[in-house]
Amino acid sequence: MTQRKKLVLVGNGMAGMRTLEELLKLSDTLYDITVFGAEPHGNYNRIMLSPVLAGEKTVDDIILNDDAWYAERGITLHKGKQVTKIDRVRRRVEAADGTSAEYDRLILATGSNPFIIPVPGHDKQGVVGFRDIEDVDHMIAAAGDHQHAVVIGGGLLGLEAANGLLKQGMQVTVVHLIDQLMERQLDPAASGLLQQALAQRGLNFKMKAQTSEILGEDRVTGVRFADGSEVEAGLVVMAAGIRPNIALAQSAGLHCERGIMVDDTMLTYDPRIYAVGECVQHRGALYGLVAPLFEQAKVCANHLARYGIARYQGSVTSTKLKVTGIDLFSAGNFNGGEGTEEMVFQDAARGIYRKLVLKDDRIDGAVMYGDTLDGPWYFQLMRDAANIADIRENLLFGQAHIGDTGHGDEETRIANLPDDAEICGCNGVCKGEIVKTITAKKLFTLEDVRLHTKASSSCGSCTGLVENILAVTVGGDYSTAPSRKPLCGCTEATHDEVRAAIVGQKLKTMPAVFRALNWNNDTGCPTCRPALNYYLLCAWPGEYEDDKQSRFINERAHGNIQKDGTYSVVPRIWGGVTNPAELRAIAEVAEKYQVPTVKFTGGQRLDLLGVKKEDLPAMWGDLAAAGFVSGHAYGKALRTVKTCVGSEWCRFGTQDSTGLGVRLERLTWGSWMPHKFKFGVSGCPRNCAESNVKDVGVVCVDSGYELHIGGNGGTKVRATDFLCKVATEDEVLEYSAAFIQLYREQAHYLERTAPWVERVGVSYVKRCIVEDTAQRAALYERFMYSQTFAQVDPWKARAEGMDADEFKPMLEVQA
Repeated sequence: MTQRKKLVLVGNGMAGMRTLEELLKLSDTLYDITVFGAEPHGNYNRIMLSPVLAGEKTVDDIILNDDAWYAERGITLHKGKQVTKIDRVRRRVEAADGTSAEYDRLILATGSNPFIIPVPGHDKQGVVGFRDIEDVDHMIAAAGDHQHAVVIGGGLLGLEAANGLLKQGMQVTVVHLIDQLMERQLDPAASGLLQQALAQRGLNFKMKAQTSEILGEDRVTGVRFADGSEVEAGLVVMAAGIRPNIALAQSAGLHCERGIMVDDTMLTYDPRIYAVGECVQHRGALYGLVAPLFEQAKVCANHLARYGIARYQGSVTSTKLKVTGIDLFSAGNFNGGEGTEEMVFQDAARGIYRKLVLKDDRIDGAVMYGDTLDGPWYFQLMRDAANIADIRENLLFGQAHIGDTGHGDEETRIANLPDDAEICGCNGVCKGEIVKTITAKKLFTLEDVRLHTKASSSCGSCTGLVENILAVTVGGDYSTAPSRKPLCGCTEATHDEVRAAIVGQKLKTMPAVFRALNWNNDTGCPTCRPALNYYLLCAWPGEYEDDKQSRFINERAHGNIQKDGTYSVVPRIWGGVTNPAELRAIAEVAEKYQVPTVKFTGGQRLDLLGVKKEDLPAMWGDLAAAGFVSGHAYGKALRTVKTCVGSEWCRFGTQDSTGLGVRLERLTWGSWMPHKFKFGVSGCPRNCAESNVKDVGVVCVDSGYELHIGGNGGTKVRATDFLCKVATEDEVLEYSAAFIQLYREQAHYLERTAPWVERVGVSYVKRCIVEDTAQRAALYERFMYSQTFAQVDPWKARAEGMDADEFKPMLEVQA
């Protein structure tokens, strides 16, 4: 057995402990771990100190890792012991009290220190920072003995401290050097609204004020300013910023500038010493928000676990804040500048303000006050550098303007949602369950919430709601940082990088992908295997063999599982058109297998509900004998082509929409997609087939056919975008097939056409499909080639014996 290496962590805070947590996920046998913490506590949520100060939480409420957590994992914890020396030659660290530990690998996570303004009197009793539990204890004690407090610094920390002291019953004056609160997060307009709101709550402000002296003998009694004015104070809180704590690293001879210098692997200039968190400087930048620090932790853990594939490339951060109950959001260059333009909305009566800064038809920055629900959406557009030219006229009003049942109703805004309000319609997850899980399991990221609750893990339309709940629940500076989202926890590669490697390196099996992209799990996981199965099937339709075990249960069983364990069976009805013989055949099958419910679907088909799994193959055989094929109502595939009766029967019909719908369905059935896919074909602009909320909508007009794309009629309603107009049915088929193939080849697995079109822009789709005739032809040809392998009825194959074990009970249990 290989002897364990010695790993020492200096700094028992959020960044360092997150590194250990990520490391233990990857391997819990590589290291004997020792942790030194200068504070006499376990790891706690530092960003929740404000609610502790305000009396809304206790210290126990914000502890993330208690003593039992360390003991259960065999980690040696030295609380209240500050490391003062690193001997890099002997590879040993030593604390002030003489406690020492040897290391093979060392992590420095020493955080930052509050900046104490060096004015006369700064060392008097009653002058504190706002950085740790001890500071909060001093502030609460002072509130019991004194009436007046001064908070120096009008940033986030200063305002949170002022609000907490106000709730403790003190009269509080906020002193700020310039005339704008929170200038690093807000523009002047939003800052003015914030100051006005806080003043109405009882806070006093002294702006453009330079502190010159802290007054008093041994204890503070007031503050004097450069203009000679004074303010009474029994407590002074210094919240004028933080500085990376690099003293230990400097004393050890590690290269430091403003912070400890690290590379993209979080390694310092000593190959045995890593550093993470607020103490580090990476590519010239310092970070203080949680999400970037957690990204650093994940990269550091990857290298400590000897995978060696992760890289930290910096973070583009958005900041979702709640300052004394007021929602704020900012991201990017919200102040604008040369080459930018601004879009501004302000409703003073409702206390709502938002500004978008645009550059080259892309969002360069955003700031929001009061109503921040669309903040994550704006940030996603900014992070993806999405071209917003096509949605510019509606952009400022947010997603709700284009229809969104999860966001649109003012009365269901996140601040007022009850615990039983459903947030994730796909998985039936309510707000209360999300909040409870975040609190109980100490979650900080969207991925954590998805893992533990499944909220936002399916169609993704509720992501904005979930992120807002997360921001409100975990505290002040929750942010969404990573611009590169890995496909799953097994790899650092993104969906796009995986797809490019599969094609570029001619990877034709999952093991080949795992090897080529250095997967850290040689069998994959439930997240990546279905995605890889689809990507390989799409890239190599004639060579890759579909892996049924990498599909979800509905696709393995070729039917939708119901809440009682039975299945539904939906035969394909071409274009919604049937006849008495087909209806009679379905009725006979329903009677033969004692189907309890037969229901018409919204897609103009019949749904046979309550079928036992073991009866499925025989039922499918009977349906196949009557001429039916699978309707794929269970699959990430073409579902339906909804039609109206068109010119054959309707006096308003302009074209044969029914016949065209049948042609489209016969062309595209069986094709596997990143997500479910639906057509609508309407015989006239009255749109009886609801074509404006389908993945592809065809609207017949007198002179031809309008093609629309990217619609959705589910939880998040999105109207289609106009693609083009064509003259013939054959062109409808060609353009539709080319669009499907473009979506199949470029969208991420589980990404509907609606968010995909929003992400890439309808102008991009037009360039590929409408303007580039050669590319359109190539896409059409690739789609038709893939269909030669896809259009095999899975029901008939299983009725003839394929995958028979899937439909046999494993064990019959006697009651």
